[in-house]
Amino acid sequence: MTESQLSPVLETAILGGGCFWCLEAVFLEVEGVHAVTSGYCGGHVDAPTYRAVCTGGTGHAEVVKIDFDPAVVGYRELLEIFFTIHDPTTVDRQGNDVGPQYRSVIFVTSDDQLHTALALIEELGELRVFPKAIVTRVERAPAFWPAEPEHHDYYTHNSDQPYCQYVVAPKIAKFRAKFGERRRRDGR
Repeated sequence: MTESQLSPVLETAILGGGCFWCLEAVFLEVEGVHAVTSGYCGGHVDAPTYRAVCTGGTGHAEVVKIDFDPAVVGYRELLEIFFTIHDPTTVDRQGNDVGPQYRSVIFVTSDDQLHTALALIEELGELRVFPKAIVTRVERAPAFWPAEPEHHDYYTHNSDQPYCQYVVAPKIAKFRAKFGERRRRDGR
């Protein structure tokens, strides 16, 4: 067998649902996810810094870029996890985090992703899964800018910090409770 026959063909999802530390920690646990990179997307400044994005003035959202094997986990499943671990009904806010950098947004990389995202949002709305309307934006993916190295694998390196204990850990617990069967088998 050649290496190309052994290597899965990966797809990319880009999601913003508040702090990228939360999203990264959860999606790193999903079976079929090969890499999660925290970063910035959707703004008007090239190569923004965390400090600049946190001002809300760059227009960027904190996002994660997820490289996944669609033969193991589908895009819709990733979106179902996404909608479970953050509040898609608040504009520019996730808990105490306020500003456009914390908006709920799906940056699609294909027409299939666009249709899947819009259909799921419509379905969740019809089922009244949330007490308020979903305000998640669905947009074509512009340039993605990776965050500075200290923001990668943040929860793993800082799980004892209060923010991680009170904000990130409950989202991981919510994922595990609802999607335990989707958790990586390698124990990560």
